[in-house]
Amino acid sequence: MEYKFWGHEQTDVFAVTEEYKGIRTPVDLYDALSEIWCADTCAPRMRQNWTPENKTLGQCSITAFLAQDIFGGKVYGILRPGGNYHCYNVIGESRFDLTSEQFGEEVLVYEGNPEQFREVHFAKEEKKRRYEYLKKALKKSCLMLR
Repeated sequence: MEYKFWGHEQTDVFAVTEEYKGIRTPVDLYDALSEIWCADTCAPRMRQNWTPENKTLGQCSITAFLAQDIFGGKVYGILRPGGNYHCYNVIGESRFDLTSEQFGEEVLVYEGNPEQFREVHFAKEEKKRRYEYLKKALKKSCLMLR
């Protein structure tokens, strides 16, 4: 399969937890989440534009923090018009953005961005609920792989 998310060629990091059976690499996580991302996990302000063809739309922070749970590292954010941050992961020398496809051909700058913290992002109750929904759905998906 050809992957188009930014940094897919740098995903030589491995899970630091066995909590999610079958998820060993970011590519494994992308594959699993591709079956889970939906309008319900999309940021409410973007939900009307979410489609199965643009499944990563509005999924960045909840996905990046879930990836952090699995692989460790840090979450960084690219300031976007409107004042929101687009989140991605940095683990050692590896950087990847599982939800970059939502931007199409737009080139994002993945250096010099501020670290993001779940305490800030999850202060929004709806975002925390979407993260919990994604996490629960991933665990359920992993159980089916056994």
